Amino acid sequence: MTKPSRAVNPNHIFVDTNVLIGGYSGDPRFQKDAACLHYLYSLTGKKLYISTLSLAQLISTFQKKKSNDEIRRIVRELRHRFNVISFTANDIDEALNETGADIEDNVQYVLAMKQKCRIIITNNYKDYRLLLWIEATSPEKVRIIAK
Repeated sequence: MTKPSRAVNPNHIFVDTNVLIGGYSGDPRFQKDAACLHYLYSLTGKKLYISTLSLAQLISTFQKKKSNDEIRRIVRELRHRFNVISFTANDIDEALNETGADIEDNVQYVLAMKQKCRIIITNNYKDYRLLLWIEATSPEKVRIIAK
């Protein structure tokens, strides 16, 4: 299906929670996520976005795996490198009306749309396939698309 055109900013990139968690996990199985983040951090002229939902999920996931000091360091780094988008009750209502298979991904999609992001980087790109306007791509393909 061809996506209809909508005003997006080609320099705005949204990163999904699963890439952040994989990238900061320290687990060698998620090296692609860490490499993706390092690549994004090296780009100039791009605005990187994550959501407050992603930060909360990352903290919750790492709570039993990392020390509080490690989690604080990670969250501070993410806040430094990304524009963090808060979500509202209206954003949740809008996400509930989206056609994506995963409601949490719908919330992320709505937030990315608010910032006119052209790309969402995710390991669950199949969950975004029914959502229009934004291109979902995997961490392995980010070097091709994010130029």
